[in-house]
Amino acid sequence: MNDAKNNREFDVIVYGATGFTGTLVAEYLLRQYGLDGDLKWSIAGRSASKLEAVRNSLGEGAADLAITVADSGDRSALAELATRTRVVITTVGPYALYGSNLVSACVEAGTDYCDLAGEVQWIRRMVDKHHERASETGARIVHCCGFDSIPMDMGVFFLQQAANEKYGSYCHSIALFVKATKGTASGGTIASMMNIVEEAKGDRSIARMMADPYALNPEGEREGPDERDQQKVLHDQLAGCWTAPFVMAGVNTRVVRRSHALAGYPYGRNFRYRESVLTGKGVGGWLKGTTMTLGLGALVVGISFGATRKLLKKFVLPKPGEGPSPELQKSGFFNLMQIGELADGHIMKTRITGDQDPGYGSTSKMLAEAAVCLAQDKLDTEGGVLTPASAMGDKLLTRLRDNAGLTFDVVD
Repeated sequence: MNDAKNNREFDVIVYGATGFTGTLVAEYLLRQYGLDGDLKWSIAGRSASKLEAVRNSLGEGAADLAITVADSGDRSALAELATRTRVVITTVGPYALYGSNLVSACVEAGTDYCDLAGEVQWIRRMVDKHHERASETGARIVHCCGFDSIPMDMGVFFLQQAANEKYGSYCHSIALFVKATKGTASGGTIASMMNIVEEAKGDRSIARMMADPYALNPEGEREGPDERDQQKVLHDQLAGCWTAPFVMAGVNTRVVRRSHALAGYPYGRNFRYRESVLTGKGVGGWLKGTTMTLGLGALVVGISFGATRKLLKKFVLPKPGEGPSPELQKSGFFNLMQIGELADGHIMKTRITGDQDPGYGSTSKMLAEAAVCLAQDKLDTEGGVLTPASAMGDKLLTRLRDNAGLTFDVVD
């Protein structure tokens, strides 16, 4: 960490703290780290009155919580904000609409940054525009620090470490299967999907880029053995079950591949990675997979047309700023399985679980711990547009297990 970053007023600023997920992050930081401990943090957003309301909602323990007002369109205010802290958390999306100025400010200030972006087209723009400059300033820009894509990215990191420890080599391919989840879709995620559709309709090159399995790899290294993400119901020989497409695979798989590329391809240039949803065995598994696939297809078609998109937004889909009750968050969970294949034929399996709903409860804890990791842990990584695994590795894995309710286990 450079000297200038060591002398910042705060370790972490939560930008967008007045939103639903931003408030959850603030609640977690207060509960886990307090205000008088080693972690110095504050909240920020565009409305002083709303920030004060959030502070009041946090209780007497947050009476001295500092507040900073900065609009996402005010470059000078964001630049000042970035110079005051080691790390900025932002939950203000869609990031393609509201996130670019903040990334630029953090890059120029040499400030670390993490978000919940799942917008491949925007992340690619940040990679192309800022990676080189962030490498110079020391800013570690880390996208996808929620359910997309920390469990998957860190899961591959964990599995490969376990394989190398046991067999002295890495898996040449890994498949992730979603076994079960309980929780509601994030309103912010839906809003981001809507914006992606709008962008792709106006620029067909965006659609082509998003279909590229290696879209987030470094320039000149955007090729490899993986093909497009699963689009239909398939019977998976490794899992012995029917599988359906996973809606978040289009983000997660690209993050995993970028992690591998940034690490220098330790698993080999022919390493393969894929994701899908387990739907069961036999006719029942096929029917469930078919239903899920048709439902996903209907959603994609629905948000592709203006009239149906408006109806979905008004009557069906969650809105940004809305979310489940604390009881529903705590009753949620996720359960993932990874199967890795080694060149000598050995198979390794791991299980990844989260103790709250993936879209809100678990995501807010993952994001917060990623920021604290960047702020306080001694990391060997330098600046750049990075990924959770490439930026934080073992240190983040430890925090996720100890504090964020995640498990990573080898399955015999």
